Amino acid sequence: MERIIEEIREDLNRRIAVAADRLTDRTLTEDPAYAALLGRSELRERIHLTLSQAVEGLVRGARGLPAELADARATGALRAGQGVPLASVRRTYRYGGRLLWQSLTEAVAAHDRAELPRLLPGAVVLWDVLDQMADAASEAYLRVEAERGERDRELRAALLDTLLDGGGPAAEAAATAAAARLGLPERGRFAVIVLAAPGPAGAGGTATDGTAAGGPGAGGPGLGAGGAGDGPRVWWRVRADGETGLAELGHHPLESLRALLGPLAVRAGVSPVVAAPTELAGARRLAALALRTAPAASGPGTALLDERLPAALVASDPELAARLRRVVLGPVLALPPEDGRVLLDTLGTWLACRGSTTYAAQRLYCHRNTVSNRLRRLERLTGRALSDPAHVVELALAHAAVRQRAATATTPAPATPPAAGAGPTPAGTGRRSPRPPG
Repeated sequence: MERIIEEIREDLNRRIAVAADRLTDRTLTEDPAYAALLGRSELRERIHLTLSQAVEGLVRGARGLPAELADARATGALRAGQGVPLASVRRTYRYGGRLLWQSLTEAVAAHDRAELPRLLPGAVVLWDVLDQMADAASEAYLRVEAERGERDRELRAALLDTLLDGGGPAAEAAATAAAARLGLPERGRFAVIVLAAPGPAGAGGTATDGTAAGGPGAGGPGLGAGGAGDGPRVWWRVRADGETGLAELGHHPLESLRALLGPLAVRAGVSPVVAAPTELAGARRLAALALRTAPAASGPGTALLDERLPAALVASDPELAARLRRVVLGPVLALPPEDGRVLLDTLGTWLACRGSTTYAAQRLYCHRNTVSNRLRRLERLTGRALSDPAHVVELALAHAAVRQRAATATTPAPATPPAAGAGPTPAGTGRRSPRPPG
């Protein structure tokens, strides 16, 4: 085989040059990716090199030596950097193999047709060499693509940290620049989602980059941006203390985030809508506060801050909440546990029923007079009258403080967002993300 190649070398080189021209023209005509991204001379030079390397691989294979694959790896890395699809790269190798075999057989036939049968064993070697070259190019391509993807994820994470953490004298300018790089408009409708940190192993996991909407970046939308194409875009930031989502709502209502998160069986807090990316750091703090109004004992669910303002007010200051419990409901809390529980349950049900004793009795499965008697006893103990709106506000807030304390007594407190100016939280890996697979 080596002798045949050497005898036809000059003619074969001419034919390879022609084949390189043909393959270049075919590639630019049939493959839009190459036509859009590469010039003819660069493509033709690389194709010519590949065909020549394949011939040298055939000669080395005939000697029992491995093919040289450095140039194939360089080609794969180059094409990945240029953004040429991997399928296009592999298709060029496949077409090149056909043209090379045609050039080889034509050169042998022109030299001495009787030598053609001796060329046939070389077909297996040649196609094996071409397969090795295509595989080496693919591996290099995928490695470069993976490294680029990791850099993109790190960049998105840093940009999201800038938006969600805020702080510092240059925070507004930095947030504006970060939003622009993520493709967010300067004005719009945005909200922040904070998911509860994972519990013990196996608890709190979710079923699924995507995010809630397809989008730029994070998996669709963002670090993970992802989700249904007709819903809000959400960029997810995975952290050691849980996960945070930046939602671009567009025309969708804030309640659409509840529908988006519902199937994932997570506990989440959602901020009010803000109009600019520079307001997202504050929105994140409000989303974390909303999450604190939905303790783990309540199970999965989405807490919108604007629907839980009294509970959020209590949750925002634990010291004041403790004072509120003692001052307003201290005498009730001092009762034997079962007596205190009955009165607190009755108060909570009465509040939920908008002050209707009849509806409260139906919910509590007791007589209306029983509810009235319990409420009168609560009024005597607390010194608050349920006919006085100011006293009802005090009792409602104190009741919320008692419920929150009871709910968090046996569960860890949700992580608090870093203070303004604090550094970004390291990425976490302890839970599965709600971002759809990208």
